[in-house]
Amino acid sequence: MSIGNSPEDDRPSTPQDDRPDDRTDDRPSIGRLLQQARIDAGLSVEEVSTSTRVRIPIVHAIENDDYSRCGGDVYARGHIRTLARAVGLDPTALVDRYDADHGGRPAPTPTAPLFEAERIRPDRRRPNWTAAMVAAIVAVVAFVGFTMFNGGGDGGTRTSQVAEGPAPAQKPSPKPVRPKPAGQPPAPAESAIAAAPKDKVTVKLTATEDKSWISAKAGDGKLLFDGLLLKGDSKTFQDGERLDLILGNAGAIELFVNGKKVADEFEDGQVERLSYTKGDPEIG
Repeated sequence: MSIGNSPEDDRPSTPQDDRPDDRTDDRPSIGRLLQQARIDAGLSVEEVSTSTRVRIPIVHAIENDDYSRCGGDVYARGHIRTLARAVGLDPTALVDRYDADHGGRPAPTPTAPLFEAERIRPDRRRPNWTAAMVAAIVAVVAFVGFTMFNGGGDGGTRTSQVAEGPAPAQKPSPKPVRPKPAGQPPAPAESAIAAAPKDKVTVKLTATEDKSWISAKAGDGKLLFDGLLLKGDSKTFQDGERLDLILGNAGAIELFVNGKKVADEFEDGQVERLSYTKGDPEIG
């Protein structure tokens, strides 16, 4: 009796090249690239945090590819772009890679809750009722005094005319001139930014699209403001030499410098550091 091949021996073998490819992407992650570039540049995490104003815990988290502390994709993209510039990497390539790994570029998201505790509402200008009342009192006193002076020249008595004929025509009394109220000058209007003094640098920030965290310093390093600018709110800063700004969500800000609107190409979630001096505005 001959022994033939079993049915299993007739099955075609699977070539080695046709097996599923178990290889994975071995490129360094975004966090690893940022960390290595920082080390190569001889910078510590504290130095990077100081120069970018990205807090130390967030820098550590991003270098470990943990974006949960950023407060959303918009701020994660802004932090990646800022850190990449600080360590000498191409920010566009890293942001594009982040978008590819997280489902594309996100829509603008609300500001992270960590800024809510720092909410500072700008003071609203109120009508100067005190100056208005002083002006009214001065006008009344002037009018009464003028009337008494014109009417009391004949001792306070008037005799009726007994002579026949028409009474002589009286000259009309001149209208009293109301003196200009002395004291406090009127409050500046919102359009005063258009007539900014030439001997100072004036910056006006308005949150038009969304709220944004901002920081402003004078030329001597004095901190003028550090907090949240809500949508629709404005802040105006002025200094004799220079103003240094940091915009946490630059795409949401409308910027006027020395009475002139600054055209920019800032994106939502982008962190920008700007400096301005007197004269024509130039991004520092």
